[in-house]
Amino acid sequence: MTTGIAPVYWTSVGGPLGPLLLTAAPDGALTSLSVEGQKGGRTVQDGWRHDPGPFRAAGEQLAAYFAGELKEFRLELRAEGTEFRERVWAALDTVPYGATTTYGEIAARIGASRMAVRAVGGAIGANPLLILRPCHRVIGADGSLTGYAGGLERKIRLLGLEGVRC
Repeated sequence: MTTGIAPVYWTSVGGPLGPLLLTAAPDGALTSLSVEGQKGGRTVQDGWRHDPGPFRAAGEQLAAYFAGELKEFRLELRAEGTEFRERVWAALDTVPYGATTTYGEIAARIGASRMAVRAVGGAIGANPLLILRPCHRVIGADGSLTGYAGGLERKIRLLGLEGVRC
């Protein structure tokens, strides 16, 4: 008997931020990257299939990123959210390595009003693909390091790795 629900594949890879939990769809597209203690992060569920195979490229690219050798990930990402969240996440993908942007600038990029900045912040906070989709590069309008689902200490480490002075 089949349930019609596609299996979730998962693995854990080490890194300077602690263990990273990666999940993927059956076709290998990455669906999440979570860190321990992450607000809204994923945890392994019953029925998930542990298989490091679909994650080889992700593991190699993450290792190169943490070693300072990779500035842009080339992986198939598939995060599902509302149309608004997906627009915000696509805007995150345009923020280059070593640069920062603000919530207001992200709102402007997607054509949202200044009133939507709080909703943009919520969408960024719900990003299921930490590190790969660089929400750590979003800062407050005054230059302050605002919240990060993975914790501010990790945000500071990621920005420092990319050469951003915090």
